[in-house]
Amino acid sequence: MKRIDFMDFPKSVQSFFHDYLVIERGVSANTVRSYRDTFTLMFEFFEQTMGIHPDSLSFKMLTRTKIIEFLNWLQDKRKVSASSRNQRYAALRSYFRYLIYLDPTRISQWNECRSIRLKKKEKNTVKHLSVDGVACLLQQVDSSSPKGLRDITLLSLMYNIGGRVQEIIDLTPGHIRLENPASIQLCGKGNKKRLIPLGEPIMLLLERYIESRNVVGLGKWHEPLFANSRGEKLSSQGITYILQKYASAANAINPELVPDKITPHVLRHSRAMHLLQAGVDLIYIRDILGHVSVKTTEVYARADSAAKRRALENAYTQVGIEVEEKKWEKDDKLRAFLKALC
Repeated sequence: MKRIDFMDFPKSVQSFFHDYLVIERGVSANTVRSYRDTFTLMFEFFEQTMGIHPDSLSFKMLTRTKIIEFLNWLQDKRKVSASSRNQRYAALRSYFRYLIYLDPTRISQWNECRSIRLKKKEKNTVKHLSVDGVACLLQQVDSSSPKGLRDITLLSLMYNIGGRVQEIIDLTPGHIRLENPASIQLCGKGNKKRLIPLGEPIMLLLERYIESRNVVGLGKWHEPLFANSRGEKLSSQGITYILQKYASAANAINPELVPDKITPHVLRHSRAMHLLQAGVDLIYIRDILGHVSVKTTEVYARADSAAKRRALENAYTQVGIEVEEKKWEKDDKLRAFLKALC
């Protein structure tokens, strides 16, 4: 790591992004944007609460107390979740770790700033659609128009491969192999690439869509697979808007299948849950989703109450205990008692 003597705060930030994140670590553009947004928010905090312009910030203002105040400001004023708060702090923590090597004369100050505890997050259930819910959503798309063909291909592919929204945004025709065995290459977090096999239905849909886009040929394989009206790659907000439009239409038809509000990550969760319910091993689901550890993927197993029930019933059967499904429903008194508890 390059040592720069007598560095002020603005130069340290520039060095952190250029020398450390980009050159030394080679992080993805998404990580750089996330870290950039964290510093932008911190500058906004100092300017709004203390009247200090970013150009006037100095190392002596970066205390543990001020960093905690900034994190609390994010939750209280910006209304971010505990998860987002922790994500912002993780970016700052990486910066303070960099400063330990860059300016060890203030090592005690940097270690204090790195000692802040993470905020405990509420353990929410995994939000996902049923198979019928996904079908109802996709049925709202009229694929007869060019825009409709784009939308049905986009949403079908998002569900089929369980991709993150940024992975979908970055796709080009060159990432797709339509010859057997058909597959698609995704670039996930940390620029890690993975290949996902494609079934025949989604392969044929992609083939039809790519032919309609006329992107087959030299120099066109690196164009965005999914583009807006200006030919530019769709943004995260653009994909969310497309998904929400059809989710609202599906919700109007069957609100029990599709909620009124939905995000692209719900399709990713839905695919993972459906693979699990189909008996696919967690190791393979981990590889499809691009998780670093299977521990991350285990959240779907914990969320699948049907799988838990099957496991318990199998255990009962193995020791000779017969399980009669929904036997309590035949008992009117017991059913009335249970309903009274709600």
